[in-house]
Amino acid sequence: MSDKVKRLLKQNFSTYLMVLPCVVLLIVFVIYPLCWVLRYVFFTYDGLRPEKYIGFGNFVRLFTRDHDYWKSVYNTFVYAAGKLIITVPLSFLLAVLLNSGIRMKNLFRAIIFMPTIISTAVMSLVFYFMFNSYNGIVNQVLLRTSIISSPINWFGMDLAMVTAIIVAIWGAVGNYMIYFLAGLQTIPEEMYEVAKIDGANRMQILFFIVIPLMGPVMQMVLMLSIIVALKGFQSIMVLTGGGPAGATDVMYLYVYRSFFPSQGEVLFAPQYGYGSAVAVVTAAITGFITMLYLKFSNKRIN
Repeated sequence: MSDKVKRLLKQNFSTYLMVLPCVVLLIVFVIYPLCWVLRYVFFTYDGLRPEKYIGFGNFVRLFTRDHDYWKSVYNTFVYAAGKLIITVPLSFLLAVLLNSGIRMKNLFRAIIFMPTIISTAVMSLVFYFMFNSYNGIVNQVLLRTSIISSPINWFGMDLAMVTAIIVAIWGAVGNYMIYFLAGLQTIPEEMYEVAKIDGANRMQILFFIVIPLMGPVMQMVLMLSIIVALKGFQSIMVLTGGGPAGATDVMYLYVYRSFFPSQGEVLFAPQYGYGSAVAVVTAAITGFITMLYLKFSNKRIN
């Protein structure tokens, strides 16, 4: 080792020491699991019997015989679309409203943001009891106000996905609202004053000044919301477990059950090899959708 390298290491020793824990955690919790998954995509392995090399057998099974997985892919896109169509515009409108001079806006910001810091499992469990068909508070209110004449099965085939989307919207609005608020506060006040002097009303200011200037922030928020919506499964796991009959099964919940099957599964033993193949394909789908969005959004902004 040359004297120059030794001197450089000595000068930056404290920096390397501070970075070391992050590097170790990255290797242990990211790089090693990723290498483990990429290896086992070519094996059949349940954690009990010896692993067996099958080449591309897991991918052949996935693309030709596993109709349940592709149903979960379809459900994921329905779930993501339903969540995004409502969450992003609602978050933006709330941010615009709370960025104005209304009274107690800080209190309203805190209330709307509160669901973001609550555990997803706890939040979903509360909503599970709220939407319970027999003694849930939602049905009780609707019955007492004569809006409905009989209890609604919120977790049935027809409404289970709608219920999951409602819970997802409630948990995500506050988070994206904060991003939009941060973006709105970077717009100079002079822009609003000049627009008012030119005779622009509030709607004109919103559509011709605020929204164009918020382009980069909207691009970031939409990208994050797409990724989170495609990857989200915790609330669905608590609410419905993917049921009934796979009506709310989504991609990452399917991946989770491949590694950690429940007692209700037909195949109770874990499928580490097949689950690894499913995880790789699922990550590829998520990455492809994200890159596709970035490509088209960059064209629109530029």
